[in-house]
Order: sequence, then C-alpha cells, then structure tokens
Amino acid sequence: MTKRGILFLLFAITLRVAAQSPTCFGEAQWIGAITRQQANIPEGRHYTGGILKQTRALWNAADTLSRRSIYIARNFQIKKRVAHATVQIAGLGCYKLSINRRTVGDAEFSPAWSDYDKTVFYNTYEVDTCLQRGMNTVQVLLGNGFYNEQGGRYHKLKVSFGPPTLLLALHITYHDGSKETIVSDAAWQWSLSPITFNSLYGGEDYDARISSTTWHPVVVQQAPKGILRPQLAYPVKVMEHYEVAQTLRRDSILVFDMGQNLAGFPEITVKGKRGQHIKITPAETLTDDLRCNQKQTGRPHYYTYTLSGKGTETWHPVFSYYGFRYLQVEGDIETLRHIRSCFVYNAAPRTSSFECSNPRINATHRIIDRAIRSNWQAVWTDCPHREKLGWLEQDWLNGEALLYNYDCRTMIQQTMQNMADAQHPNGAMPETAPEYTVFTGDWAKPFLESPEWGGALIALPFLYQQYYGDDSLIRQYYKPMKRYVDYLASQDSCYILRMGLGDWYDYGPWRAGFARNTPMPLVSTAHYYWWNHLMGEARADSIREAFNREFYNPQTHRYASGSQCAQAIALCMNLVPDGDRQAVLDQLVADIHQHGDRLTTGDIGNRYLFKALIDGGQRELLYRMLNHDEVPGYGYQIKQGMTTLTEQWNPKHGASMNHFMMAHIENFLIPDLLGIQRRGNDLLIAPHPVGDIHWCKGSTASAHGTVSVDWRIEGHTFYIDIMIPQGDHATLQLPYGGSEQLEGGSHHRSQQILQH
Repeated sequence: MTKRGILFLLFAITLRVAAQSPTCFGEAQWIGAITRQQANIPEGRHYTGGILKQTRALWNAADTLSRRSIYIARNFQIKKRVAHATVQIAGLGCYKLSINRRTVGDAEFSPAWSDYDKTVFYNTYEVDTCLQRGMNTVQVLLGNGFYNEQGGRYHKLKVSFGPPTLLLALHITYHDGSKETIVSDAAWQWSLSPITFNSLYGGEDYDARISSTTWHPVVVQQAPKGILRPQLAYPVKVMEHYEVAQTLRRDSILVFDMGQNLAGFPEITVKGKRGQHIKITPAETLTDDLRCNQKQTGRPHYYTYTLSGKGTETWHPVFSYYGFRYLQVEGDIETLRHIRSCFVYNAAPRTSSFECSNPRINATHRIIDRAIRSNWQAVWTDCPHREKLGWLEQDWLNGEALLYNYDCRTMIQQTMQNMADAQHPNGAMPETAPEYTVFTGDWAKPFLESPEWGGALIALPFLYQQYYGDDSLIRQYYKPMKRYVDYLASQDSCYILRMGLGDWYDYGPWRAGFARNTPMPLVSTAHYYWWNHLMGEARADSIREAFNREFYNPQTHRYASGSQCAQAIALCMNLVPDGDRQAVLDQLVADIHQHGDRLTTGDIGNRYLFKALIDGGQRELLYRMLNHDEVPGYGYQIKQGMTTLTEQWNPKHGASMNHFMMAHIENFLIPDLLGIQRRGNDLLIAPHPVGDIHWCKGSTASAHGTVSVDWRIEGHTFYIDIMIPQGDHATLQLPYGGSEQLEGGSHHRSQQILQH
C-alpha cells in the first residue's frame, strides 16, 4: 500500500472512531456479560419462513447467556455538592436505567429501533436530583429488543447484532466548577436479572426469587457498527391504562375482556407463596370456548411471573409487548389480586381535536386514532403483534392523518434516517425500515421492494415541506432520493414498471391479499411517474406518455380494468390526457354505482379514491359510500364492536384487528370536512358540509399555535366561528361562495345563507 493510501486508511479509521465515540461519551466503552465471539451468534438477518435447517442449528447453538437479560452496575463516590448532571446512554437492545434505585425516565423500549449496523440511537437525561453525597450506584437493566432477536417462542424473524451491551457516560458538574465523568468501562460488573426470557415477539418471563447477589466483571465488547446519533423522536411510554371491562371465564383459567384493543402489556398485582406462578396470554380475539386466540397474530406469545412470596407484588413486562384486548390467566390464579392493560405508544403530542354531528364518523375517527397510536412505536408499525415492522407505505399514504393530528416532526426526521440506512447500495429501497429481515423463497419478490412502499423515501420529505413549510429534509436526503428514482429507471421496461404489491388488500368477495381489481404494473408505474415528477426528473414526461399508451383506452375513458383504483390514481396524479378528466371521473363514478355505491379499493387505492371524489366535487357520493354499517366500510367494523381499525375491510376474514393502513378517510376529516388546511405558514379555512352533518368542530396546529373552527347549520343559515393564533393569517372560503382574509389574534365569526 502506498504512503498516501495508508494515510487515507488512517484518516478513515479516525473518522470511524469519532463516529463511534461522540464527544459526549468520552472514553466510554461498550460492555456486557459476554463478547459476540463467545456468544457464537450466527451472522445474517433471517425471516422465520426462510431459515434453513443448518441455520436453525446455528441459532440453537448460541450461548444461552447471549440472550439473557442482565444488570450492569457500578458504585462511585461523590464528595462535593452537585450543580448539574446528565447521562448519555445507549443500552442495546433495550434498557432501564436507575441511579440509587430511582428509575431515570419513563420511556419503554429505549433507545429507538434502528439498523444497528448503520445507526445507534442514544438518549440523554438530566439526573441532578438522582445523585447524593457519599456512595452512589448506577444500574442498567438490559434486554434484547430488535438488537438481539434470537426467537425462542413466536418470532417473525431472527437477527442479532450482538449480545446485550451498554455504552454510558455520566457527566457531573460540581458547584465549585469542577467536573467529573463516570463512563462504562472494565471497572463495571454484571449480574443475571430476574428476567429469564425476553423477546419482542415471544413475550417475557420473570422469576422474582432471583436476586442480584452474584456479580461478575464485565467484558469490553466490540462496538456496534452503526454511527451514534441522538434519538430524535419522542419516546415510547405507558400512556393509558384500562381496567377489566368484563370477566368472560372463571374456572381453572381466567379470561378478561379489557374493553380496548391496544398495543402494550398487562400489569398484575399478586400475593401468594414463594414459587407460585401465573401465565398471562394476550390476544385480540377469542376461540369458541372463550380462550385467547393468537392464530392470526403470532403464537405463542405469553408472560409468566414466579412469585417471591414477599407480600404483595406488582409487575409488568419491560422488554416485550403485544396487540391485545383479552387476557387469559392460568396457573396459580388465586394469587391474582388485580390486572390491567398498559397502553404503550409514542409520546408525540396530539395537536388536534375533531367532532361532528355524525356518531359513525366520530367512532371512525376514534378507532383510527387507537390503531395509529397502537402502531406508533419507535417506528410506525404494520401491526403490534405478528409484524412489529416498519412497513413504509402507510407512513405517507396516511400522512395527512398523522400530520394534522400529531406533532410528527421528529418522527419523520428519524424515519428518514432509518430509510436512508435501509437503502441498498444500488439505490433500491426495501418495503420495511429498519430492514431487520430479508424475505426468501419464490413468494418473496413482491415483499422485497415495491415503489408504493419504498417511495416513502421521497413522499415524506415533500409532505413535511408541504405541511411544515420546511424543505430541510428534501435538501438533507436529496442524494438518496435521487438514487432511488435512478434505480427505478434501471428496472423499467420502456418506462413501464412492473414490480411490487400494487393495490394490496383491495376489496371483493374474497379474503383480501394481492390485488385483483387493478393490474399491478398500472399502480407501480403511476408511482414511478409520481416520484420522478416530485423530483423534477425529465423522464417523468416519458413515463406519463408510456402510462397512457399502455393502460388508457381513449374511446372508453377507462384505465386498464377501469377499476376505482385505476381511474382514481390517474386523476389524482394528473396522468389523464388534457380534456378527458371529466370523462375519466364519470367512469369512476359509474363503477362506484355499479358496485352499489361501495368501494373496491385497498391499501393504496383508498387514498386516491377518496381524494379523486373530493377533488371532483363528489363529496356526497363519498359520504354515501362510507356512511353505512355494511362491508366494505368503517361502520361495519364499529357495528362488530371493533375498538381499533382492522386490516381487512371485513374483520370476520381474520388477520390483524389493529392496523391503520385503511385509515385514509382520516386524511380528510380536518382539512376538508372541518376545513382547516395548513400549508407551512399559510392557513386556508374551507369547510365542506356534506350529507346530514349539521355541525363540526375541532382544531389543529398552526405555525404559531392552535387554530380552531366551529361550524354549524341552523335552519337555512351556515355559521362559522374561527380562532387564529397571533402571528398567523388565513384565507376563509365559505362553502357557498365568497372569501375573505383573516388576521390572527382574534375571534372571527361569519354566516351565510344556504343555497338550494
């Protein structure tokens, strides 16, 4: 190697070390109970259905200590008065930090999930009040998370970046101005925790008889490959609790209806003899004999608790969660004194309110909200039990629903980092980020890449700019975005793209799955066009021409099969030839009427169908399509007692009962029905009364605070009350014509005589 090459290599190594050890961690080292070499963990990311027998044998041969939960601790003396103290910590896969037996923070499953070969997130806490003069103890409980998912019960996948590991730096500033830093290093010790099994997919076991009395010197471990970055998104926390709504079975087992389907875990209070134990099985549905049924959601997943026998004991899992409404308790059930559900979701603040005169719409809003919250963990997940993966399409297809209802800024920023990390060297984007598994087999290809999923890499920065008025994400991630559209261009055939899942889960007289109503190439090519259009690529015009040449019949004004998805996508993406928009819309309306004013769209097509009808002045038709209690529609799910949105339009067909991919109507409740549209620092107040809805009220975040609207129809008059924060200004467009400019900082009231 030349001298120049050696210098370059040394420079690269220096950069890598700097990335691994940011200034805040100083001389801290990654430590644990066992090294990766000793752990004997297999390399690679494996989907359960694609693990070969020899690979299974390798996983089974891994050292059992490599997946055990451990404590890591250190004692230290403080002899002076503390003025300020902070701690930076990355405990992988998940951690619970305590100082002097006082828990630091209230987050669950921290730090946020990532591809640990690319990024490792860390957290920072203020800990002034936790420290004391004299002896102090820092203790960290470590669990596996996605960093070390080795299976053992139900598991969607197996992946391990290494055994549980800790990096920590405690910075102390004293009142005399001196400073001290306590870092993780070889001076720390480890001990087995009472958690004898923990898996995000499989559950958790806790033996309260185990105490941390035997301590061992830690080993210094190989650092994860990922760059250390501060966690951006809000933490995941226990945000709500639900008590037992109904006891469904009480004999040798107990079965409870907790009243609300949710993502989380049970919390129990027990009292009994040492060694007694109970097993808790969560589920969304029940069998005919009223037992918890995990057939559709991944089994087995359960929790066990073995009593210490020391009075009343209260416990909940800390390194695992599941989607459930029902809880089944077995074992020494006489020890159970209390049980409740802990609803765990991201702590991103709600920024909205919404209510209208139609109870069905209000209930729809609620079950969608509960599904969004259930699936808002460190990533926006597909469902909170069998998957727990960050499938990407819903992040932007339901983007307005997220942005109008919650503070999504840091979540989108963190999601963009995860997507950039997941992008392949050739520019391809997987359908999940982080990409913890690679699907294998003849069936796998559509699940590896699809432009409606991977395109979130482009859609989210533009959505972020549109809503927040901030183009920083477009600028920051322009190169990965450009690499993606260039990659798609390498996969097309005469500007037609034929890859992916298409209008996944579209509706018909079948159990949903792969699209049947709309050709997959039409959907993928349309999105191929749209991503190039957003990126300002010249090839967009050629794709548009090819799209119409391939799929459009100018005599019938139908695209391909003429399905609702096909017609609506062409309309919404402005792919329709000049002069033909009304004819294409008429064909869409005709198809809806042909299906009894019911939809036939799925995961992708819903968004475009609803938008095409709104943009085309067909709100009354859209209202008829959704304001009923039949399948397909939200009302049927409510009528069936669902408390979260389901994966199938007909929940009787099974699959997940807690899924927000079909939540597209939520994109329009605030900006269209209520009538608050935010475009960066600009506001448009444009309510659209529809059907028999005679009042609507709500609010959402503006650039300077909260803007609220309250409109109602009384007799033949439309009334509207508006509050705009100081510093904002808005344009008011009344539903029956007329507009005016509004300045913030005051209450505004208008009225209008209804037109007939």
